[in-house]
Amino acid sequence: MEDCIFCQIIAHEAPAVFVYEDDAVAVFMDIYPATRGHCLIVPRQHVRNLYDVTPELAAAVMAVAVRLAPALRDVTNADGMNLWQSSEHVAGQVVFHFHMHLLPRYVGDGLHVPGNRRRASNAELDGLATDMRQRLHD
Repeated sequence: MEDCIFCQIIAHEAPAVFVYEDDAVAVFMDIYPATRGHCLIVPRQHVRNLYDVTPELAAAVMAVAVRLAPALRDVTNADGMNLWQSSEHVAGQVVFHFHMHLLPRYVGDGLHVPGNRRRASNAELDGLATDMRQRLHD
């Protein structure tokens, strides 16, 4: 889709810091991370949300999440991990291209405090993505 920012990112037509890519899925850093290391796991195929994704495509996204989570935990020293998906406005979906958030959690991270998100620096995102890519290949 022309107007989908995630389609543009996946096509490398919009900037992003990529962590992982394969034929079905791309993973990139969230530029407004809820916590340090917040990643988005996105299928290459454009589907609006959970209501439209096929079981096979959802399984590909989940397989990448399972593979990436230990690397993200190790790189960030996270105390826990959330995996979340939002479908439709009322559930908090902002970009209407199916995706899952892989979100490291830290004791006292204040995630549920309104207005707690900040724009991450490119250097921070690049460093985390580089460390995670290396960890995936270890």
